[in-house]
Amino acid sequence: MTKWLSESQQTNWRAWLAASTLLHDQLNRDLQTTENLTMADYEILVRLSDAPQRRIRMSELAEITLSSRSRLSHQVDRMEKAGLVTREVCDSDRRGQHCIMTDQGWTTLEAAAPSHVASVREHFVDILTDEEYRALGKACQKIVAHLESHNS
Repeated sequence: MTKWLSESQQTNWRAWLAASTLLHDQLNRDLQTTENLTMADYEILVRLSDAPQRRIRMSELAEITLSSRSRLSHQVDRMEKAGLVTREVCDSDRRGQHCIMTDQGWTTLEAAAPSHVASVREHFVDILTDEEYRALGKACQKIVAHLESHNS
């Protein structure tokens, strides 16, 4: 037998869906308007900037950006055409590829970061109290941990 959501649970669930979709859309619009980047571009550049030698194996990049390999491949194709990244065959495994941030990608990320952080603050961080922000972070960490263990 299905245990239906209570009215307040349903309200909160729908609020979560709307907030997460609207926030992502707003951050994406802001990045496209100010920096001509998508959120997917930005996420890939951030992940590469944190990696040793600014390079990550494509399969690992797909995993950490929560993308399918096919979707990531198309995204990286577009970014490669824009000069933000390059690809190289892995030395250890000729079937695999690394995605590598170019100097132009690094410069683009450095230029985009201040406006992106301002957007995140305006539409997310600064509208919550410190207590709400901590509680939301804790709740999201709990959900991520559950889903990661469930999908392992």
